[in-house]
Amino acid sequence: MGLSIPFYRIKDRNGIEHDVSAPRSGGEKNYLEYVFKKPGFLATCIYGIMFIILGNISGNAIAFGSYTAVAAGKDPTKGLVVGLAILTLCVSSGIHVFTRRGGILLNNFLAIAKILILLTMSILGFVHAGGKYLQATGSFTNMQATGNVMNVTATEINNAAVSNFDVHTSFQTSIHDVASYVDSFLFALFSCTGFEQPFYALSEFSRPRKVLPTYTLSAVGCLMIVYTLVNVSYFCVIPKEAYTENTLVASTFFHYLLDSSGDSQKAYRVMAGLVAFSCFGNVIIITFTAARVKQEIAKQGVLPYSLFFASGHTTPWAWLKSRIVPIPRSTSIAGVEGISLEDYKEKTPMAAFGLHWFSSVFLILVTVGLKSQAQYNFLSAIYSYVLVNILGSLVSGSLLYLKLDSYFRGENGNNWTAKAGATGFIPRISPIHAIVYFVANTFMIFASFVKPSKDSAYTSSKQGYPWYVLPTVGLSCLLLGVAWWTGLKGVEWHRRRTLVVSRTPYIERVSEGEYVQKAELVEHEWIPDTIGDSDSERANVS
Repeated sequence: MGLSIPFYRIKDRNGIEHDVSAPRSGGEKNYLEYVFKKPGFLATCIYGIMFIILGNISGNAIAFGSYTAVAAGKDPTKGLVVGLAILTLCVSSGIHVFTRRGGILLNNFLAIAKILILLTMSILGFVHAGGKYLQATGSFTNMQATGNVMNVTATEINNAAVSNFDVHTSFQTSIHDVASYVDSFLFALFSCTGFEQPFYALSEFSRPRKVLPTYTLSAVGCLMIVYTLVNVSYFCVIPKEAYTENTLVASTFFHYLLDSSGDSQKAYRVMAGLVAFSCFGNVIIITFTAARVKQEIAKQGVLPYSLFFASGHTTPWAWLKSRIVPIPRSTSIAGVEGISLEDYKEKTPMAAFGLHWFSSVFLILVTVGLKSQAQYNFLSAIYSYVLVNILGSLVSGSLLYLKLDSYFRGENGNNWTAKAGATGFIPRISPIHAIVYFVANTFMIFASFVKPSKDSAYTSSKQGYPWYVLPTVGLSCLLLGVAWWTGLKGVEWHRRRTLVVSRTPYIERVSEGEYVQKAELVEHEWIPDTIGDSDSERANVS
């Protein structure tokens, strides 16, 4: 769907009209607006308010602060962790504001480094399991445990691969309640999110239709393998009892492997630094993509001063380069009045980055009353619940609707099958994937209201917040979006004018059957309900 929406009707050189699709940034927003066209702006408000508030990973910023403190040998106090979390949000937003290209290169470097770290961890675990090298000696303290501090002997560590993979005991547990499984799956989902990020910034790709299908599937497949290997590697080193009670699993993994005894903390702190490095990479990439989505939300005119947040501006780095090496200016784009690429210096949505930074810091501050671990747990789980479960249910349900509408109504309806088929992106298992995704996400939305058992790891006393807060806050975001839409309609009624948004894209053909959007002119016009002058604003938001 991301490579198919939106559709445009253009004329070729012979004057013949064709329906073409040019991918646009925005991710799920484009899907929902395509399906739920009426009432106007309702889908935009519901999605927009949810994403503006929760479309960030402040939890990773908190994790960065905690792991950085551990790596530095400091006590991860609340003030230190929150200060470091806000600092990394400032740095990540500042980098992307200063240079778009530099931010992308940094993203790529961090991604490669993180993959190399994971591969190294996988190898070390299997080497230890061989029983000859990297064997533990002495006794170790299971630090940062969620329960009581426990001692782990070298024998237990060296025999972990045998005991953990014993089919008779590996999955033995007294906890079998639905809530524990659902909550555990929320955290697992958070670890696996990221596949949707390229679709949040499709306008940034030079050839998205050629690049995304192959490389997205390849990346997801490779990460599935690497993540599985890392988890198997963990179980080759960390005894089950220590694994389930630990909150800093990666650091404990290195501690058991490379520190000669529990008194040495060098490897533990080094790994904490590497995990902090990984968390910083997550913040960097999400900052880049989420700001693009918030820019797209602002283009729809549903925010105060929408065009301010929707506009792109020349980066300071591009401005400095233009002073050193002047580039001749061009006057217009394809004769479209009002759109000028100027010299098309590198642009970035600075105001949208500011909005993203504000919402990220806001989430950290409103949860500052929780302990650092509880704060991380809540921010990570609420991200999964809203951005994965709720939006996943809405999007997969919308896709099912389009397929059923196309099947029963054909050309008289949305005719989705024909439109999507023309782009060449129809999965062979369609619509089984949409059904499974819809059922799974919808189940988790409501199953999260089930109270966990007394011995569950997700009780209020262990989590640090009541179990019902998470789904209540998550679903309340839907109602907040409806309330925002009601307020927008109230503004239209009070002004006796209707908001009309027009978006004029500059579309360029890059290859046979592939078109990309290079720039866009957005106009917001308030049309009076009675005859009279209208108020309008426009902005080139390329």
